[in-house]
Amino acid sequence: MPRRSSPVVPSPASPHLSPYLRSDARRNRALILEAARSAFEEGGLTVPLGEIARRAGVGTGTVHRHFPSKEALFRATVADRIRLFTDTADELADSDDPGAVFFRYLSSVVRLAARNKALLDALEASAEGLFELTPALEEGFRGALGVLLTRAQEAGAVRKDVQIEDVVTLLFGCLSMERLRLPDGAVGRMTALMCDSLRPGRNVTKLPPPRVSRDESGACEVCGRDMRVARTGRRGRYCGAACRQKAYRERVRRGGRS
Repeated sequence: MPRRSSPVVPSPASPHLSPYLRSDARRNRALILEAARSAFEEGGLTVPLGEIARRAGVGTGTVHRHFPSKEALFRATVADRIRLFTDTADELADSDDPGAVFFRYLSSVVRLAARNKALLDALEASAEGLFELTPALEEGFRGALGVLLTRAQEAGAVRKDVQIEDVVTLLFGCLSMERLRLPDGAVGRMTALMCDSLRPGRNVTKLPPPRVSRDESGACEVCGRDMRVARTGRRGRYCGAACRQKAYRERVRRGGRS
């Protein structure tokens, strides 16, 4: 009678069968992202990939296995920072002092981003059409910031004629101005001037009403209320920050944040 062969037991050291492979891969990815964040914050997109691998304690091949290019890794680190700003705004949405929270949030974003070369490079490239965040990421940030703005306006801390597009434009402009002042270490003066311009009763600028044509009406995709396009000339999808945030949270619930 032929002898039955024993079943082959796979070795735990096999790279394809090891139960530790997935945890190792996750650990390596986290190390790479952490190293890339600090490296890009210091030097922007000019940082060599080899320097990031050295800081992470892995080889360049390991970096490439997780991120096909340095640009992909750069985009991931910028997206990670924008998500942090968005999550922070979400956590502050129910604050008991919405006016103070709104202005502290703006100041914090500018202070953190002004010394972050990666974010500054991304914003400059975005202005030139060379870098673009995913729509979900941009809408999430604008929606979360819009909720803080609306609550601050309802509390009487921000002038009523300010729109979310105004705040985003001022935020990016203020970031550029603060960057010019970085050599003397004075970060915050331009931010204080920006915040002061948003407060009611202290402004000398009367904003013109948005231009509206007959074909610029529409309905909010969330509540169905009639609305008009944004001042930028683009047709809006939501009537305000609250509905924009509801739509974003629903997308996250259905398919996860991207």
